[in-house]
Amino acid sequence: MRPGRKLPRPSGRKSSGTGLVPYLLVGPAMLLLLIFVFYPLVNLVYLSFFDYNLIREKTFVGLKNYEVLFFVKTDFLDALRNTAVYTLSVLFFSLLLAVLFALWLEPDSRINRFLQKSMFTPYLISMVSCAYIWSWMYDADSGILNAMLALFGLPLSRWLNDSDLALFCVAAVAVWKSLGYYLIIVLASIRSIPAEILEAAALDNTPPVRKFFRITLPMISPQLFFLLITITISSFKVFDVVRVMTDGGPGNATDVLVTYIYRYAFQMNARVGYASAAGTVLLVILMILTYFYFQVLSKRVHYQ
Repeated sequence: MRPGRKLPRPSGRKSSGTGLVPYLLVGPAMLLLLIFVFYPLVNLVYLSFFDYNLIREKTFVGLKNYEVLFFVKTDFLDALRNTAVYTLSVLFFSLLLAVLFALWLEPDSRINRFLQKSMFTPYLISMVSCAYIWSWMYDADSGILNAMLALFGLPLSRWLNDSDLALFCVAAVAVWKSLGYYLIIVLASIRSIPAEILEAAALDNTPPVRKFFRITLPMISPQLFFLLITITISSFKVFDVVRVMTDGGPGNATDVLVTYIYRYAFQMNARVGYASAAGTVLLVILMILTYFYFQVLSKRVHYQ
């Protein structure tokens, strides 16, 4: 190029129709979101301010449904507490076991690859099928768990009929089913740690515990943060395993928020307005938790 020669300026014209193409491509997806996500959420909040049971006309009652939820009925607070206990149990044991098994299966070998596939298999089975299988295993009379306890001369347990154990038995099924999926994610993140960092730690004779907390855990924190959010949301929305195994019993020992909403919306005189108020509370709780995760815990996530 000759000195002093100016480069031609790019033309400011756009080809006809280029500006509409992106909107046309995302339009169907946005339409589906509006119909099946945003409209149901808005309608949920709207119905929570009415006394409505699908038969008579809607009657505006303001915040009365929320007042009944928190200050009149005690079963909603019981369901909220059970949901919190279930979520904390599933969250703690899922992350803990996923990390421990990932560290154990990190070396690449034939037996480790077989174990990874075996642990991932339950994730491919529907939750309803898993719930029926575990219900048989938990059976107080003919279940395999009590048979094993009797084999070793230990006292038998009532499992799902025990109000102190039932919720944790249900949580154990959820952990067992999804552990393989969480394991694969954590294992892939561990194997993606740069080799030079691990070699430097080996040259410094870094103890394994210090290596885990100073190197491994910070490097896999983005994946753990993702699992933290997804496990929390899915645990708060649990329904199928509780519905099949205990249906909220014994008593209300395993009654969680979604089974509570289902019971009032479809069984107890179809109190849609009251159930919508409970659903709105669930929506607000998940929004607050997600906001807290991103505002507080995300600061501890180390991105490469």
